[in-house]
Amino acid sequence: MEGKMEMRKMEEWRRLYLVMMVVVMVVGKGEGQLSENFYSSSCPNVEGIVSQQVSTKFSQTFTTIPATLRLFFHDCFVEGCDGSVMIQTPNGGAEKDSDDNLSLAGDGFDTVIKAKQAVEAACPGVVSCADILALAARDVVVLAGGPAFSVELGRRDGLISQASRVAGNLPDPSFDLDELTSMFARHGLSQLDMIALSGAHTLGFSHCNRFANRLYSFSSSSAVDPSLDQDYAQQLMAACPRDVDPTIAIDMDPTTPRAFDNAYFQNLVAGKGLFTSDQVLFTDSASQPTVTDFANSPGDFNGAFVTAMRKLGRVGVKTGDQGEIRRDCSAFNS
Repeated sequence: MEGKMEMRKMEEWRRLYLVMMVVVMVVGKGEGQLSENFYSSSCPNVEGIVSQQVSTKFSQTFTTIPATLRLFFHDCFVEGCDGSVMIQTPNGGAEKDSDDNLSLAGDGFDTVIKAKQAVEAACPGVVSCADILALAARDVVVLAGGPAFSVELGRRDGLISQASRVAGNLPDPSFDLDELTSMFARHGLSQLDMIALSGAHTLGFSHCNRFANRLYSFSSSSAVDPSLDQDYAQQLMAACPRDVDPTIAIDMDPTTPRAFDNAYFQNLVAGKGLFTSDQVLFTDSASQPTVTDFANSPGDFNGAFVTAMRKLGRVGVKTGDQGEIRRDCSAFNS
């Protein structure tokens, strides 16, 4: 009798164990496909190789920093973080050819291409362009004085890159808080994440046409956006007259444009946000407390930015047998 009970118990334990294993496998499939040590055996020096190439490129031009960070964001918001923004096609129909992406600076693309070439020399056919872009985006933040953080790896490169699929997937400079919040929410990013990622505007520049309406044609009652600091508006008008050369670009952070810091948020408090979508983060009462907190506390901003960057890096990733490992970041493997 006791023997039968023991057998039954063992059978129940065996079933329970099998159920647990199935649960673990199912959970494992949906989560944790990216890992910080993904290349620990297949390409152990990948982070050092990428970092060296990013530093070399940075020594040649500061634009490396904002260009690479913006490239990562634009990649992740269209098709997911899969390197699709890197593809070039002879007919000009790739993601990078869309109107929203024409202003992406060439130095960002060049940073990833140079890093990929160096990685291929050490570990051919192992590391994706998507992962190299994610690492490079972290590295430029650090080079600009921002927080260091670990990058999850294991992305595969996507197989789709079409200009027609970009429109409506990237935030517009005229967006209000609800439009920004809902667009980020589609990618599993919270309003807090959105505000933190907007802080990347502490670096980089914009062409005048992206904000000219705030200076010359804001509304029927006021040509100048009343939320703009008056002195700042005059500075912008001097730099961006009505018929300005379209290639002229303005720093997004008028105080410390070459440092990754919380000055962006201090500027918003002072009415010196360049885009409507920047300034609205302070003028809208729902987001104002977060902006004020980030303006007063670099630590709070850095912590939220790191969390948001890691979440951004998981958006729409291809893993396992999805996608491919591109040999050349600008072309699909034939």
